[in-house]
Amino acid sequence: MKQKNLFGLFLILLISSMLIFTVGCKKDENPVEPTPQINETEVLLKHFEETNDYIHTTPAFVVSAADVRTMQLTNPSKQLLIDLRAVADFTAGRIAGAVNVPFNTLWDYMKGVNPANYDRIVLICYSGQTSAYATSLVRAMGGFGSKVVSLKFGMSSWDSVFAQNYWLAKRSNVRAGQFVQTPSPAKNAKGDMPKLNTGKKTAPEILEARIKALLTEGYPPATISENTVYSNLSNYYIINYWPNALYLNPGHINGAINYDPATQPFKSANDLKTIPTNKTTVLYCYTGQTSSYIGAYLRLLGYDVKSLTYGANSMIYDLMLAGNVPNTFIPANEIKRYPYITGTP
Repeated sequence: MKQKNLFGLFLILLISSMLIFTVGCKKDENPVEPTPQINETEVLLKHFEETNDYIHTTPAFVVSAADVRTMQLTNPSKQLLIDLRAVADFTAGRIAGAVNVPFNTLWDYMKGVNPANYDRIVLICYSGQTSAYATSLVRAMGGFGSKVVSLKFGMSSWDSVFAQNYWLAKRSNVRAGQFVQTPSPAKNAKGDMPKLNTGKKTAPEILEARIKALLTEGYPPATISENTVYSNLSNYYIINYWPNALYLNPGHINGAINYDPATQPFKSANDLKTIPTNKTTVLYCYTGQTSSYIGAYLRLLGYDVKSLTYGANSMIYDLMLAGNVPNTFIPANEIKRYPYITGTP
């Protein structure tokens, strides 16, 4: 009897072992497929190029002080003026009707704006550079189209009182003797794009995370001065964003590579992927406004791009004047002496 019991126990153990082995084999034969990794940068780039290619297809991102003043006098309810400057500066002097919105709260504020209520939404800062950067981010949000624009040259163009520490002080010839007129070096070979890691999966989610991150970061990290650039030119991949004719005359920063705007260089099919991911890129234009606008787009994609503040005006001002270079800041032409208001709103 004892032998039968032992034999029965042996059979039970044997069958159990076989069942465990069989189940284990089935699990091994049908492994769970890992969730595919999302390339967030590619997702966001595809969204821009297929849905909202605003840096290539949307009309001019700036508006003149004269145009703002005209609408202020003729149809003010159709023009929303958003002043991004510090509260103290806004209180000291502003365009009548403007609202003060801190830069880092712009996402939430714009989400509450119905673009159908306005013909024009103007972002305003000191020099036109911060507002150009912000205009790019708002256009990236979608839904505003060309209605959102930056006040060209900022409050510096409204009255000279606002230009004293900005455009009137920042024009310089400090690099006139260092610009060269050599042909452009070759662009980088095309390579990988930056790797975004917001943790989001869809283009709208990734875009929201990136815009909010850049607004929280603020504008200063997206800029660089000519003095810093010239302290060690080899530290940077320098992009000259001018037509080739102007790249050659009046010339360019030594070693800068010409990315002619007419070629739409920042499309993925063109030269976008020549921008390095292992080095800071300095982007410069005439005034620092276009480079801020384009720079915001590139930073959304994860590139470490910095706009050279005040552009060529801060380096070769007299050469620009002599050559009638576009967007040379000429105070007699650009500062309008329009009325402004002061005090707590």
